[in-house]
Amino acid sequence: MSEIIRTLSPSEIAAALPALAEVLSDCVEGGASVGFMSPYLPADAMPYWEGVSQAVADGNTVLIVAERDGEIVGTVQLGIGMMPNQPHRADLKKLLVHRKARGLGLSRALMDAADVEARKHGRHILVLDTATGSPAEFIYEKLGWQRVGVIPQYALMPDGSYCGSTFFYKALSAG
Repeated sequence: MSEIIRTLSPSEIAAALPALAEVLSDCVEGGASVGFMSPYLPADAMPYWEGVSQAVADGNTVLIVAERDGEIVGTVQLGIGMMPNQPHRADLKKLLVHRKARGLGLSRALMDAADVEARKHGRHILVLDTATGSPAEFIYEKLGWQRVGVIPQYALMPDGSYCGSTFFYKALSAG
């Protein structure tokens, strides 16, 4: 089994859309609070990924994927299209790993790749939010992200119940 972490170019995204939709659908159906409600089929995810594709083409987003044996099983986005007073900052968005590929270190590898991409784009402050109490919250802390605080009832879980959102930041060292 071989894993590859890579950044998709705008021209590569169209072919990747079905796999990206499958990963997002699997995560939502697995209970991840990433903006969508259950039931959520891969077809439901296509408009979202088409928007991401446009953001990549516009230079506002970097799309990183994890492949295992040639199949996309994980992804993360780096939002770099910031306001003029935030040229040093990027938003980490939608760290997603398909349930069948969890426990392989792909979250860490995707986040490491996001750090590299952030530096390439001159970003040294990264921010993100995640559902309070979720497994992702533990992952971010383990990876050195600093907890800022929690907003209760910030969003809904896929089943419609409220969840808080924990906000994190990470300062990248130069280099």
